Amino acid sequence: MTKLPIPKSAIIVLTAGFLVLFVGGGARFAIGLTLKPMVDEFGWDRSQLGMAVAVFQIVSAATLYVAGTLADRFSLRLVLGGGLVASGIAIGLMNFVAEPWHAVALYGVFFAIGNGAASLTPVGVMVTRAFPEKTGFANAVVFSGMGVGQLVMIAALAAVLVTIGWRSVFIWLGAAHMLLLPLVLAAIPGEPDAKTRAATPARTGLSVAEAAHTRRFWLLLLVYAVCGFGDFFVSTHVVAFAQDRGINALLAGNLLALMGLTGLLGVIAAGYWSDRAGPVWPAALCFLARAVVFALVMVDQSPLSVTIFALVFGLTFLITAPLTAVFVRDSFGTRNLGALTGLITMVHHVCGGIGAYIGARIFDATSRYDIAFVIMLVASGIAAALALGLRGARNAN
Repeated sequence: MTKLPIPKSAIIVLTAGFLVLFVGGGARFAIGLTLKPMVDEFGWDRSQLGMAVAVFQIVSAATLYVAGTLADRFSLRLVLGGGLVASGIAIGLMNFVAEPWHAVALYGVFFAIGNGAASLTPVGVMVTRAFPEKTGFANAVVFSGMGVGQLVMIAALAAVLVTIGWRSVFIWLGAAHMLLLPLVLAAIPGEPDAKTRAATPARTGLSVAEAAHTRRFWLLLLVYAVCGFGDFFVSTHVVAFAQDRGINALLAGNLLALMGLTGLLGVIAAGYWSDRAGPVWPAALCFLARAVVFALVMVDQSPLSVTIFALVFGLTFLITAPLTAVFVRDSFGTRNLGALTGLITMVHHVCGGIGAYIGARIFDATSRYDIAFVIMLVASGIAAALALGLRGARNAN
């Protein structure tokens, strides 16, 4: 019998991580799908719901750092399982919202805590431990769950939104989290016994404080800050922007879903490339591509250009996610992999909330997104230059 090139336990880890991000990825982008019908029904400004997104980004960002630290020291089952329960309850209760503060509390705070715990950072720690040699590609495969979830779940929910209404979107998302819980708990390996821990090589590297004394650490934070700023501006507003430019609600919702498909292609390519040439060039080209499409919609906002913008931006959307663990491992070692990747992702998400909120404020003030596109173009160019600045010697192994 031919021996499997990948151990069964590692395949189970990939499956569990993929499913966590599949459901969580679809759920977190649902607010962009429901933004327009919610504000139209209640007569809110877009910035009022944009505030819920901004709070979500900040709270989930803080949770990412805490979850990463817990993943370094305690049970991944506890972190991921608890996150799924909190996420499912909170997103399901979103169908009862009637005031802006309800959305801020449920989506912005409680769902953010659960989604941050059952998300990229602890999943990345789990996968990196299971795949020390092919870290970039393995993380890319798992993180593609976010893109597939965005494609499959958002496409399905777009149809639900048109036929039943936006409240049903949140009911189905809550149910999906709860159905996933027993599968994930059964799949994630338990904590190793004392003998296994003694036989496992010690993880080495810099502490968070030591890493913060390096130039590379601050460059990484700036790159991921700009990445988040653009990511969540687009994911929050692209459906509404497409509808503003004459694309009907169903097609606009499916456009967000198709961004998940192109994101799948981008993340797999970036993970494969990073294992062979390092993470710098995939990151730099990601931001150059963004600059190009932001320039496109500054000069032409026809339905064709909006579609090209969404699909090309989608190609870049998940690229930096699997690169985070590679950047941290290569630069600072693995002893505090969860804490450092959590901190970097926290900055990404905080700036994502700022981007989503600024986009809403600009639209409310001008009835267009043009000024936001200029800001995003400049920021993307800066991020490409900063990413190239990460070339050079590694700080720790």
